[in-house]
Amino acid sequence: MNLKEAFRYQNKLQSLLDEAQGILDCDANVTKVANTYLRHKVMPEAEDETVMDVAQTEYAEQITDIARFMLYLLEEKSRLFAAIRKAKDALDMDMDSEVSLNAARQSIARTFKRMNDLRSSEQLLSGGGTGYRFNAEGNQISYCCDVKRVTTINYDRKVIHAALSKLNRQADETSNRLDLCLVTSKVDYTVPFDVNASFAEAFEIYLENAKN
Repeated sequence: MNLKEAFRYQNKLQSLLDEAQGILDCDANVTKVANTYLRHKVMPEAEDETVMDVAQTEYAEQITDIARFMLYLLEEKSRLFAAIRKAKDALDMDMDSEVSLNAARQSIARTFKRMNDLRSSEQLLSGGGTGYRFNAEGNQISYCCDVKRVTTINYDRKVIHAALSKLNRQADETSNRLDLCLVTSKVDYTVPFDVNASFAEAFEIYLENAKN
């Protein structure tokens, strides 16, 4: 498999782990509850009756196997991690660092694009200003006036535009290299079950292999 497929399978293993853990995290799944109706105490002719609570999972009788399956999935995840690490080490680039650096480039590019799109503007705010003056009687009164709001950019647009173009070019080039690495790399890992297998299917395959 290549790195792209390995990352997808990594997510698959985690999804199966989450589902298995969800089963074990529910007390109703990992315990048996017996309710005994003590009818004989109130009716000597009656017999006590014990009724078991209905389990909330179809795996109620396989809880220990589910726990073992979780440990198996964890081991598979460890094996896959090691294979991915080995595949990355064989690349001619530090993939993790480039991914992080490219994310930073794209973040800065978004800020620069917003700045590059800003334009100077002029706006008249009718009655937007207030002040005080003295009237003919010498009394202080308030008044309103229009406000002309002028907004101008406070940076060199040419510098921002040039930097934005360079960042976008570098980000695109790096993304293309990363995409190429994802599909051309070789990850030495054999999948235990299909990536599209359901939890039930994966668990069944595990049980069959565990018997051998």
